[in-house]
Amino acid sequence: MLTLENMRVEMEGFALSADLTVPTGARVAVLGPSGAGKSTLLGAIAGFQLVQGRVLWDGAPMPTTPAKRPISMVFQDNNLFPHLSAFDNVALGLNPSLRLSTEDRKRVDGALERVGLNGYGARKPGRLSGGQVARVALARVLLRDRPVLLLDEPFGALGPALKAEMLSLVAELLNETGATLMMVSHEPEDARLIADHVVLVAEGRAHVPVPTDQIFANPPEALRDYLGRD
Repeated sequence: MLTLENMRVEMEGFALSADLTVPTGARVAVLGPSGAGKSTLLGAIAGFQLVQGRVLWDGAPMPTTPAKRPISMVFQDNNLFPHLSAFDNVALGLNPSLRLSTEDRKRVDGALERVGLNGYGARKPGRLSGGQVARVALARVLLRDRPVLLLDEPFGALGPALKAEMLSLVAELLNETGATLMMVSHEPEDARLIADHVVLVAEGRAHVPVPTDQIFANPPEALRDYLGRD
C-alpha cells in the first residue's frame, strides 16, 4: 500500500500536507479546486518534489531518486519526445538507451498492439491524434510494469467520448496488472467512471480517501463549492 506519513510540501506562497494511506490496487481520483495542489501531490509521491515526512510503499520508504520508485507517471502532455517515433517512446520504458534485444522489440510491438496502435510504431507524436498520443503513453506504462500508476490529467484535452474510451482502457490495464491508481482530474464524472475512492485536495491538505459513492452523496463543503452545489 501507499502511505503518506506526515508529508508536507512547501513552496513559495504554498504548502500542502497529507497523512493518508491508499490500499494496494485501489483506484483513486484526486479532485479539488484549481491551484489546490493536486499535481503537487502526485509530484511529491513520484519524487519530483522535496517533502517533509515520509512516502512509503508497503511500509518501506521510497528511494529518493524518482526513477527508482515503483511508480509510472503520465503528465498532462503525456511526456512523449517529439523527435522519437511511437515505438521508441514506448521502448524508453524498457531501456532509456534504446538498446533493445529482439525480445525487447517484441514486447514493445506487443504493448503498442495492446493499446490499439498496431502499425503506428514508426509515427512520431506530431503525426498522431490526441487519443493516439495518450495510447502511446499508456503503452509505455504497460511495459514499465510498476505497481503504482499516477495520471496527471493526461486526457484533459480529449472530448467526452474519447476520454471515456481512454478511461476504459486504463481500467482494463489496471485489471491486468493490479496496479494502484491515483488520477488527477477536474471532472467529477471521471471519478465516477473509474475510481473507487476520492482524495479531496483543498485548503492546503490532501484528505484521506473516501469511497466515491459516499463522497458524492454527502460531499464536504470544499467539494460542494467545487461542484457548485448548495
